[in-house]
Amino acid sequence: MDHIISKLLIYGSLPEDCILAQMGDICKHATNHTQTKDELIARCYRQVKRILNLSTDYAFDKNLWHNYLTFRLITDENSFSLTSEKVGAGDGSVNYFAKSDFKAYKALFDYDFTWLEEELGIDCFSHLLNYKAIVKPELMYNKNVSEKVRGLSEQLEQAADEDAFFDAVTGFYKDYGVGMFGLNKAFRIGGYDNTGKVSFQAINNMEKVMLDDLIGYEIQKKKLVENTQAFVEGRKANNCLLFGDSGTGKSTCIKAIVNEFYPQGLRMIEIYKHQFKDLSNVIAQIKNRNYKFIIYMDDLSFEEFEIEYKFLKAVIEGGVETKPENVLIYATSNRRHLIKENWSDRDDMETSNGMHRSDTIEEKLSLVHRFGVTISFSKPSQMDYFKIVQGLARKAGLDLSDEELRAGANKWELSHGGISGRTAQQFVTYLQSISE
Repeated sequence: MDHIISKLLIYGSLPEDCILAQMGDICKHATNHTQTKDELIARCYRQVKRILNLSTDYAFDKNLWHNYLTFRLITDENSFSLTSEKVGAGDGSVNYFAKSDFKAYKALFDYDFTWLEEELGIDCFSHLLNYKAIVKPELMYNKNVSEKVRGLSEQLEQAADEDAFFDAVTGFYKDYGVGMFGLNKAFRIGGYDNTGKVSFQAINNMEKVMLDDLIGYEIQKKKLVENTQAFVEGRKANNCLLFGDSGTGKSTCIKAIVNEFYPQGLRMIEIYKHQFKDLSNVIAQIKNRNYKFIIYMDDLSFEEFEIEYKFLKAVIEGGVETKPENVLIYATSNRRHLIKENWSDRDDMETSNGMHRSDTIEEKLSLVHRFGVTISFSKPSQMDYFKIVQGLARKAGLDLSDEELRAGANKWELSHGGISGRTAQQFVTYLQSISE
């Protein structure tokens, strides 16, 4: 196996501790008899355990070795895979080297572990190649990744040669992209790598809400959909600020938008206020990717002493570097003006020809003005609240009359924070819990 791995060029330079590199080294020592049998068995078991852990995380099935190799292929961000994501494989000279790598990968796909098992007296690899997972949908860690990996893995198993391998992999890159951006919908900033770049962590348990699940607020949803539709289609679109009362569905709308437009290449990166200083770094890493990114800021607001909003202002509009066309900023807030205002802000008020102007107030309002679309979510009326409860109850399959729902919803909101969409959802969740 180490001789096959050594032929990798574009997909080479494997991290020393990765499973594939470790397996190559194990095979080399087993062939040369440079480690004891017990040492090699222990090393094999460690790598098998790692494959099993990965398979549990993503609910892989059948041939776990093939699933692992496929996972490596579609998460390896290199010059070839990134170009294939952006413009397709084409007919460049680099394809010669890529096909050479895919010939090696096909050899790895077809690798026969029998000799290693006989040498060490083990049979763990035979079980990996014909594995039956206990998969329950409610326990699946990331169904989206699992389906893509297993689908491509089965396709690669049928590849007759490196040309067929090449077509399958580059077709996947073009359709879905490469790396974790190609496999996941949403991310958060996880820290920094050894080069000083921010790293991204996939959000695997994102709520699967769709816009139809949000009862009411049709005008607000329409404005958000129209702006996002223009964005994913490559037309001009604006940054969006969703503001209004708490519990009215602002954050739910953003999640639903990402779920709705994910198949069209929309991705979301959630960022917190203390990370605004990293905004330029984040944008630099995503501006040349073949996706549309929403940088999402939930419950955005600033106290008087907080100055992080200045980083945000510079990125949205006004900095030297132009914000790339594949990035928009969507934020939610309970405050219309985002930044807390005080009467002292008026101390520098100037009056001229009947006009009143305060530099302090203008400075604070200038952030809001950088959002081209502002959408107001106000607390629902009593009638709208009951409609939301009824709609959610029907979706949940609850067999209660409108009169029973109305009476229960009225009692619930009196002791649970008042009228809002969130209160309605909590009431319906309560009804589900006592009906099961």
